Amino acid sequence: MTLYVNLAELLGSRIEQGFYRPGDRLPSVRALSAEHGVSLSTVQQAYRVLEDNGLATPKPKSGYFVSNGRELPALPAVGRPAQRPVEISQWDQVIELIRNPPRKDVVQLGRGMPDISSPTLKPLLRSLAQISRRQDMPGMYYDTIYGILALREQVARLLLDSGCHLGAEDLVITTGCHEALSSSIRAVCEPGDIVAVDSPSFHGAMQTLKGLGMKALEIPTDPVTGISLEALELALEQWPIKLIQITPNCNNPLGYIMPEARKRALLTLAQRYDVAIIEDDVYGELAYTYPRPRTIKSFDEDGRVLLCSSFSKTLAPGLRIGWVAPGRYLERVLHMKYIGTGCTATQPQLAIADFLAGGHFEPHVRRMRSQYQRSRDQMIDWVTRYFPAGTRASRPMGGFMLWVELPESFDTLRLNRALLEQGVQIAVGSIFSASGKYRNCLRMNFASRANVEIEAAVKKVGAMAAQLLAEIDPHPPAQLDPTGRR
Repeated sequence: MTLYVNLAELLGSRIEQGFYRPGDRLPSVRALSAEHGVSLSTVQQAYRVLEDNGLATPKPKSGYFVSNGRELPALPAVGRPAQRPVEISQWDQVIELIRNPPRKDVVQLGRGMPDISSPTLKPLLRSLAQISRRQDMPGMYYDTIYGILALREQVARLLLDSGCHLGAEDLVITTGCHEALSSSIRAVCEPGDIVAVDSPSFHGAMQTLKGLGMKALEIPTDPVTGISLEALELALEQWPIKLIQITPNCNNPLGYIMPEARKRALLTLAQRYDVAIIEDDVYGELAYTYPRPRTIKSFDEDGRVLLCSSFSKTLAPGLRIGWVAPGRYLERVLHMKYIGTGCTATQPQLAIADFLAGGHFEPHVRRMRSQYQRSRDQMIDWVTRYFPAGTRASRPMGGFMLWVELPESFDTLRLNRALLEQGVQIAVGSIFSASGKYRNCLRMNFASRANVEIEAAVKKVGAMAAQLLAEIDPHPPAQLDPTGRR
């Protein structure tokens, strides 16, 4: 364990034991450096770990302070999905979310868009510009179906942090994570097959299942520990499941990180019943804790896990660059990619490879993790202030999505239509279920830095939810006032 991690754990334990209380000023960087005999940069790294873990908050020209605690809303309840495979619906609601381009007059709380305004992305923009000016025009040619070697080598190095020891030959570059998922699903399954999914689950993967004529079996999922292994085992005993599709790290939409022991147990289940696992790790690099969580793929010894990810959430979605480590399914995935998109666009691959090789990726994601964690805390605080009493909310451990649950009788489809007239869009909960469950839930994006415009949008969501709820129940519990008091 490195020096700064040791120091971060020591300070973290003192905070948790009450030696330092919420709001207290923590020792200065120089004082800790002298006390523990370490460099100033070691102390600064330790404080960054505490900041990423939500234990310390920096204040300009004042140092670090213990983060203030606050009363949090209850966690969402564990869903009760249908205990049988179902045909997937909800396409009309998904297309309603993604049909229209971003508009300046609509605050987009529903889309899965990261913040692309960070100055740490400037080296990437320079690389794109430089490549476009080169006389040999490398970005204008086809490359191999596998993807550019330089990028695959950089991604293999990046995956070391997730516990994976892979080479460039084990990876295929794809047109975003969506193609990685769809190529993987087609490589493993055929029309009519049954796929077990966490519930709620990413709507893009489920719509792929729908388009390929497959059925989804939704497995109850805990907002802290993830998919129920007990329910999954019962399903594996009862149904001829071909594949398990799951997002265990910084889950979309619940935000949890599945504990490592449960990841191992899930892989053991898959081995016992001889089924493949598609692991969506697109948000894994955005975990607030350090080091980032391990993937299920890192424990895989027989090649049954297909690991999918991309740079869409860490850098920018418009680059459309993802990858898949398909294990034993490599040749099938290559064939599915060939008949789908063929080679992936060359120029963004070259630019990202240059960005990674230049050492720009880690400082960028470190900055974004810190920003997203602060934005998460602010978003939860706004939900606590402005939403009806009894509202539940997730505790994302990474990424930039918040899952909000209202009373069971509530209809977020109606809420979203009313909000669009006020210039706000949310993601309705029903698109995260194969059968249209979670109609009383919604997902909101907190990627952008907190500002008055976003606060006003969240306040509109809460106020409209309270208004619609009052029409259902004219005598609801008292609503929170703007100060957080009832």
